[in-house]
Amino acid sequence: MSPTTVRAALTLGAALLASCATAQTPQVRFVPFASGLRQATTITHAGDGSGRLYVTLQGGQVRVIRGGQLQAQPFLDVSGLTRAGGERGLLGLAFDPGYRTNRRFYVHYTDRNGDTVLARYTATADFSRGDPQSARTLFTTEQPYANHNGGQLAFGPDGFLYLGLGDGGSGGDPQNNGQKLSTPLGKLLRFDVSGDAARPAAGNPFVNRSGANPYIWAYGLRNPWRFSFDRQGGDLIIADVGQNALEEINRQPRSSRGGENYGWKVREGNRCFEPSTGCRTQGLTEPVLVYGRNEGQSITGGYVYRGSAVPALKGQYVFGDFGTGTVWASRPTGNTWTKTTLGRVDNPSTFGEDEAGELYVAEYGSGRILKMSR
Repeated sequence: MSPTTVRAALTLGAALLASCATAQTPQVRFVPFASGLRQATTITHAGDGSGRLYVTLQGGQVRVIRGGQLQAQPFLDVSGLTRAGGERGLLGLAFDPGYRTNRRFYVHYTDRNGDTVLARYTATADFSRGDPQSARTLFTTEQPYANHNGGQLAFGPDGFLYLGLGDGGSGGDPQNNGQKLSTPLGKLLRFDVSGDAARPAAGNPFVNRSGANPYIWAYGLRNPWRFSFDRQGGDLIIADVGQNALEEINRQPRSSRGGENYGWKVREGNRCFEPSTGCRTQGLTEPVLVYGRNEGQSITGGYVYRGSAVPALKGQYVFGDFGTGTVWASRPTGNTWTKTTLGRVDNPSTFGEDEAGELYVAEYGSGRILKMSR
């Protein structure tokens, strides 16, 4: 084969590869959906058929978007119970699976001392707002530092309530909370909230271990700001914010019985952290995806897309990075995932789904909620 023919073949091959890559990368837009929601921390729905979206603001309000319009009246206002700023404030919201009948919903915030509070509220009879007099504190824990308070609150397919808490803050987990089973910090917690109080969920892996916190479901987490359940398969996907070098995504299959150790602070992502070399790997669950500081610095976990607006994205996990604004998609197959860039938004602080599985993302500074579309 002549050099000219070789060059032509290589050029054609490169063009075909580029064409395939383009074909495999879904073309999406992030379309403005609502505004006036600065410092949003949660986007969710109530699963009640109303079509409403609920957005928590770090300062303490829960706002409602109905028919694409932001409602003037807050659904709930706990701003007097928190001192927001930095990584503190109103951080999570979840509606009870039986919300249509019991009107219960749950919030996660840091109180005026900076400590974690999980509280239950009841909506008014017409579901127009949460009754502030119905507040019932279900769980609290002290926070030794101002940062790494976690955030996400969500019901799993098992009907139990999950709460993600960071390692307590500072840097490098000075109290080694991620690996201590005696503390709820640096953990994913699982609660049974079906009664009047919160109880450890049935089957929690350390409920009978002396000295262990009975609410622990998984541990070894630095700051699981956002996690989600795949509404179709039920798998749990945890995005854990890194320390100095790596951001990571962990996957827990629906069949899991809990007890996974995701490694912090023995490891950051898939690298040794303490000790810096020769750390143990036995008993640690490997992340399915990591990326370094050349691509971002604070992962914002998303959702496995199950909507219909972007068919090419179905079954792919969509997430972003708060620092760079990059939004990626990753197909959750096997133990090692790859990612594809979808676009960029400004400081994506949280993703959310509506009842149909369509995906939204909040721009923390601008106060815009964007909807993903083809």
